[in-house]
Amino acid sequence: MALPARQQMIYWGVAGVLFLIALWLLGSVIMPFLLGGAIAYFLDPVADKLEKWGMSRVWATATIGLVATLGFVILGLAVVPLLVHQLTQLVATAPDMAQQLQVFLSEKFPSMNERGSVVYETLNSVGEAVKARGGQLAQTVLTSAMGVVNFLVFIVVVPVVTFYMLLDWDKMLTRINDWLPLDHAEEIRALAREIDRVLSGFVRGQVSVCVILGTFYAISLMLAGLNFGLIAGAIAGLLTFIPYVGAIIGGGLSIGLALYQFWGDWFSIGIVVAIFAVGQFLEGNVITPKLVGNSIGLHPLWLIFALSAFGTLFGFVGMLVAVPVAAVIGVLARAALDRYLQGRLYLGLEADDRPPAEP
Repeated sequence: MALPARQQMIYWGVAGVLFLIALWLLGSVIMPFLLGGAIAYFLDPVADKLEKWGMSRVWATATIGLVATLGFVILGLAVVPLLVHQLTQLVATAPDMAQQLQVFLSEKFPSMNERGSVVYETLNSVGEAVKARGGQLAQTVLTSAMGVVNFLVFIVVVPVVTFYMLLDWDKMLTRINDWLPLDHAEEIRALAREIDRVLSGFVRGQVSVCVILGTFYAISLMLAGLNFGLIAGAIAGLLTFIPYVGAIIGGGLSIGLALYQFWGDWFSIGIVVAIFAVGQFLEGNVITPKLVGNSIGLHPLWLIFALSAFGTLFGFVGMLVAVPVAAVIGVLARAALDRYLQGRLYLGLEADDRPPAEP
């Protein structure tokens, strides 16, 4: 006999509260395991594909690990030092940029930029503030993810966790499937399939979009001659994970840098603008529809709220779990709404005489 609905809600509510408490108290400890699990989930389809081609699970996992290690080594040796160098230069150049903008405004809009005005004081303080705290900000950006735990432990634990979770992924799913409550097993499996569809459609697809756009922007801006093209492209690609934010911040940063570097050379400035116009066209009409789709069920506002809320409450660990939790909540909310539209609370006492409502 199934437990009453009220008692089930109590059990699941307690489980949810315990999960949040564990996330709050053990964030720095469980972060490598969360990140390793996320990577294993991301790579599981690749391992399944290799198995279909005749590899054993062990060899498939080892092959993925070898390729990933080689990729990270190349990235660490070739790209990361250049990113750090450009970021440091950008911070050092910020005061000069602010001064150039101040000169431009004083020539074009002298009344707006008089000494003592709001614009004058703001621009005068922005450059010094960036120069004074820019290094600290850059260091925080570069090390915030790694500073949660010891760096050496992090880089050792995450690959090991990823390897073993990827190796035993199918076994873990089978074991969890065997533990499902028998009265609700089919319904839970249906919800799990829907959650997996949303996560695979968004996370795997959106990460691919970020990598593709970041690479396109970085290479194109560097070929266009923009001094900080690599860091601007990387920022635009990384922030593409949050809808519209990557285009606004990355485009604004790149165009602002182009105006500073190429002022008067409108052809070069137009190239930078064209790069982002082409990137946005490809993202909206080719890349995102192909890799992500338009029916994943995660509204951009809901995603931004989840990232902001979990990032504020739980830091970097919260941002790692924000999208999966948002997907789970979204699927459960749609399932609850469907139940409500099919139930007597919505249909009323004459429910038996009315056709089921469309969700």
